Amino acid sequence: MDMPQAVRWSPDGTAVRIIDQRRLPTDFIETDLQTVAEVCEAIRTLAVRGAPAIGICGAMGLVVSTEPAHALSIDDFRRRLHENAQAIRSARPTAVNLAWAVDRVMARASEIAGDPTQLLRAMRNEATAILEEDREMCRRIGVLGAEFLRDGARVLTHCNAGALATGGMGTALAPIYEAVRAGRRIAVFADETRPLLQGSRLTAWELSRAGIPVTVIADNMAASVMQGGGVDLCIVGADRIAANGDVANKIGTYGVAVLAHHHGIPLYVAAPTSTIDPATPTGADITIEHRDPAEVTAPFGVAIAPEGAAVHNPAFDITPATLVTAIITDQGVFRAPYAFGVATRSSP
Repeated sequence: MDMPQAVRWSPDGTAVRIIDQRRLPTDFIETDLQTVAEVCEAIRTLAVRGAPAIGICGAMGLVVSTEPAHALSIDDFRRRLHENAQAIRSARPTAVNLAWAVDRVMARASEIAGDPTQLLRAMRNEATAILEEDREMCRRIGVLGAEFLRDGARVLTHCNAGALATGGMGTALAPIYEAVRAGRRIAVFADETRPLLQGSRLTAWELSRAGIPVTVIADNMAASVMQGGGVDLCIVGADRIAANGDVANKIGTYGVAVLAHHHGIPLYVAAPTSTIDPATPTGADITIEHRDPAEVTAPFGVAIAPEGAAVHNPAFDITPATLVTAIITDQGVFRAPYAFGVATRSSP
């Protein structure tokens, strides 16, 4: 299958190259990011999105944005590095992978006692390792998750947790890709995912490109499709998973989980272990990002609500662990009560 590469080094290594996902599905445009401002804007405006992808972008962006400071003294260089890391780290607060990746590159830099050039070399190697590990992480999630997909399975997913959201083949879509690769027939319902339509714009584009049957539905159609027996299982991604198994994911995921529970449909969360945050006890402790009201009142520049109307626009919601059938990670499958680190190869 031809997988899009959402984030990678530019050919000459001086920039982070991303697919500008704001322009899909009509325009396929790749953009190079070099400065802190460019990296932060791309992350904040969802030009690059998906917890693993923004983590990779943040790690690589920290490297390329700090490289111009290579001629500074080591103290001034470290000061600039810290400033850049803080700016990138805070670009989006909910997805734990961004802070995790930036902190990992910073930790590597702190281990080096040499000059700025030596620090930058070590940082670049670390960022590259994060990208390569992400690709392998996606593959492992795909292999484990494919065990839950029988031939003829009909899957509902929300938002986009495919190749566009990672450095590899995705998280929630990885089991679908692996099952299809194994010769199984899989059909997907893609929630459009309001207000920014990541499901209809991105997931449907990605699956169609791979030749996998996909049907776009409005978010408020999921209940009816489930009631009619059209869904066998749901698979979604995650931006942060609390220590107790509560899941923060794109707004609307909680509604899908409630509907799936009511209709007796299993709901699986597919995410890398780096998304599990042991320092966050429950979902109530997760900071939820609130975004520009215009995303709701004038999506893509088209006014659909009266000027001055109040807007509530959280980017994520919390799905309680009690509504999650299992969490599929690169290190195994976890079921309630969640004791992360003790995974099993669970059967469906």
